[in-house]
Amino acid sequence: MEWNPETLQFLSQCFLHTLSPQPEPRRAAESSLSEAADRPNYGLAVLRLVAEPSVDEQIRQAAAVNFKNHLRTRWVPSNDLNAGPTFSPILDPEKDQIKTLIVSLMLSSSPRIQSQLSEALAVIGKHDFPKLWPTLLPELISNLQKAAQSSDYASINGILGTANSIFKKFRYQYKTNDLLLDLKYCLDNFAAPLLDIFLKTASLIDSTASSPGGGSPATLQPLFESQRLCCRIFYSLNFQELPEFFEDHMKEWMGEFRKYLTTNYPSLESSGDGLALVDQLRAAVCENISLYMEKNEEEFQGYLNDFASAVWSLLTNVSQSSSRDKLAVTAMKFLTTVSTSVHHTLFASEGVIPQICQSIVIPNVRLRDEDEELFEMNYIEFIRRDMEGSDLDTRRRIACELLKGIATNYKKQVTDIVSLQIQNLSSSFATNPSANWKDKDCAIYLVVSLATKKAGGTLVSTDLVDVQSFFLSVIVPELQSQDVNGFPMLKAGALKFFTTFRGLIQKPVAFQLFPDLVRFLGAESNVVHSYAASCIEKLLLVKDEGGKARYTSADITPCVPVLMNNLFNSLKFPESEENQYIMKCILRVLAVADISSEIAGPCIAGLTSILNEVCKNPRNPIFNHYLFESVAILIRRACERDASLISAFEGSLFPSLQTILANDVTEFLPYAFQLLAQLVELNKPPISPSYMQIFVLLLSPDSWRRSSNVPALVRLLQAFLQKAPNEVNQEGRLNQVLGIFNMLVSSASSDEQGFYVLNTVIENLEYGVISPYMGNIWNVLFMRLQNNRTVKFQKSLVIFMSLFLIKHGATNLVDTMNAVQNNIFLVILEQFWIPNLKLITGAIELKLTAVASTRLICESPVLLDPAAARLWGKMLDSIVTLLSRPEQDRVEEEPEMPDIAENVGYTATFVKLYNAGKREEDPLTDVKDPKQFLVASLAKLSALTPGRYPQIINENLEPANQAALLQLCGIYNCQIV
Repeated sequence: MEWNPETLQFLSQCFLHTLSPQPEPRRAAESSLSEAADRPNYGLAVLRLVAEPSVDEQIRQAAAVNFKNHLRTRWVPSNDLNAGPTFSPILDPEKDQIKTLIVSLMLSSSPRIQSQLSEALAVIGKHDFPKLWPTLLPELISNLQKAAQSSDYASINGILGTANSIFKKFRYQYKTNDLLLDLKYCLDNFAAPLLDIFLKTASLIDSTASSPGGGSPATLQPLFESQRLCCRIFYSLNFQELPEFFEDHMKEWMGEFRKYLTTNYPSLESSGDGLALVDQLRAAVCENISLYMEKNEEEFQGYLNDFASAVWSLLTNVSQSSSRDKLAVTAMKFLTTVSTSVHHTLFASEGVIPQICQSIVIPNVRLRDEDEELFEMNYIEFIRRDMEGSDLDTRRRIACELLKGIATNYKKQVTDIVSLQIQNLSSSFATNPSANWKDKDCAIYLVVSLATKKAGGTLVSTDLVDVQSFFLSVIVPELQSQDVNGFPMLKAGALKFFTTFRGLIQKPVAFQLFPDLVRFLGAESNVVHSYAASCIEKLLLVKDEGGKARYTSADITPCVPVLMNNLFNSLKFPESEENQYIMKCILRVLAVADISSEIAGPCIAGLTSILNEVCKNPRNPIFNHYLFESVAILIRRACERDASLISAFEGSLFPSLQTILANDVTEFLPYAFQLLAQLVELNKPPISPSYMQIFVLLLSPDSWRRSSNVPALVRLLQAFLQKAPNEVNQEGRLNQVLGIFNMLVSSASSDEQGFYVLNTVIENLEYGVISPYMGNIWNVLFMRLQNNRTVKFQKSLVIFMSLFLIKHGATNLVDTMNAVQNNIFLVILEQFWIPNLKLITGAIELKLTAVASTRLICESPVLLDPAAARLWGKMLDSIVTLLSRPEQDRVEEEPEMPDIAENVGYTATFVKLYNAGKREEDPLTDVKDPKQFLVASLAKLSALTPGRYPQIINENLEPANQAALLQLCGIYNCQIV
């Protein structure tokens, strides 16, 4: 794209139309720009437009945004085929011209355009700096020094903002030699100019602030913004390790840092924006001193006392306004770091801990208006912070972390002071409950937040209060309150306490409150009914010593009708229609309670109704998963207990499942196939016509195109093969099934699923039915073995051959394989069966392959032939390894390389339904112990030709395996003669 008046006119018109409120001209302009973006020098032309002073500012700003986004997609285009459309890259000559122009243009632009160009420059810097753009840093430094001479803070802050962006990589990237070389280059060039501008600006702030009236906000604001940027650059350059330059000049840096924590700037702080700017600088200082405290403690210790008292003093004066949260949190984090370090003695002086508790912790733990607003307006975010621990950067959480930090070394003092505070807060509530309810909330929050979890378990304990008596005196009155809607935040706190300390609350006490929990499901507050559901769900998981469930079906079944009714009703509250906590509770109750037909009927109706709604617009994957798990567990537990319910369940579920299939609800297809598999397995042959329609759909190759559906489709196909073997053998269906097997087994990402299909065919169909197809099956398997023999495939092949032998005999196995290629059986045996047998894992698979291999060496004429003595010995050696050594000693499985190309375009994922899982069936129920089977078979065989087998064993088995075999013979009292 050439730069000429026509190009200027074309681009100006396009960018003007992109700002149009009318969709037609806007879309046309966007389309023209998108087309033009593929032409060489487009980015350069847009940058020149941005630089054109005659063009309207709004158009130039739109062009600057477009330029930044153009660079993001085309400076180094993504190779990820899943990331969307691919873009043609910007060519090197154009890149060089852009790099030559951009710095000077950025510095001469208005603030809004400058910020866009600074971001664009950071995009280039991310890829090219410093190696491919060696002129950038010298150019920035030269311009910084010029701007500093004239105190041009618009340019200074533009340069510092750019430097901040390009140096950020030193905070987040892994420490490598290349990164440290880049860091050294930046330090050698930028550390001194950074300190110069920092000290110059500090001096200007001092002189301006000390002038009559404290200086004008307009003068101070760019100076404070400059210092904030210097602090962020300081953080980046010091993050990896303490640079020598910064160590040499620590006094200058720390002196200014302390000043910003201890000095007030009334003329700036009198406005909200000005106070926010000063607080941002103070927060940046707190992050810097926390970094030094964590990484450079020894060098920093001389400044520690002053900073600790400065931060402490600052915190006692920071108001509860949410605009000051960042400062409060970073300041408390600094004190927390100090409290757990070797300098914790700063907290040892008399009166320090009580004062911190009184003036810092309690004020920051108390509920604020913002918390109440979040509770009412965004319950999901409130629960995420309050119950699920995503509140790491909130005042409440950090204040408690500070107390925990101090308690690391002063546990008794902290416990005594906090216990007293909790008593005072509880007493304050008692004097006037309606006015002082926040005091009680604060007390509950402190106990819950300072509780400690036993390592490796769910049991939570606390030294602050006696849990039983606190529960009875403080929590139970809230739970027994007849008004479920009064003081909802207090109710939520009480429910959270019950949930947290559920393991410590004795069963009779907790069980007596069960009807109250059920009642709270009817509370209008989304948080309260969510916490009630969560509490019930977690109580049903509590285990006593020995792992026995504390609450059994006998405990909860009497109240299940009311409980389920309340749970389903609570899903009707506004914004709780897809409440995952309620659905998880429904799932847990259905897993524990006795499911009679009186309960099953309303439950399946309720779940189906919800399923029909979410099918219209699936948007909450966690809720949807619990919904399908609930349906699956209801089918499993209700229909296995009462087979007469199957048809009613089918009547309820079939329309919903057909909707999912007919409308191609992508997210739900894997779930639908798994539920259908469950229903097919519950049916008695013959299979009904409605299922056979699904079977026809299942055999269509189109159904298998999405990789996310494959495991669920295989599960459904296995169910049909099991329940309808006769139907499979009609109308060419077996051919279609084997076509699916062929497709799956040919790819490394789905070969395991292919074997599941093949193994189910072998297990459920008569030999006469499958024998005509065996030649083709072996051909497919041998071809895959030749092209891509992964460890996983070879193990699956050994399991398949073992199953075939157990079901249809060694002779059929050997003959069908040799029919494909003369004597191939012995080749496969030596190269694949023997070496991979010892890698088999899983109890059923281990037993199957060990018994099949034993039968092979004890019954197959091919291996009983004296010419095969060596192979016989090697096979026995592998069997003994499999049976005598623990899994970790014999399996050194290399990770398979994923076949990336096969996952292209993969969006929906397969999620297994735990409650709809296929039950593993043992094909060898008559053999209880494969070790006994081995030695008994060997003893019987050797008795026919005494003296022959001990010699073969001696020549072919490893000494360790000979000893293990001898030991097994002794254990089972069998002798190989």
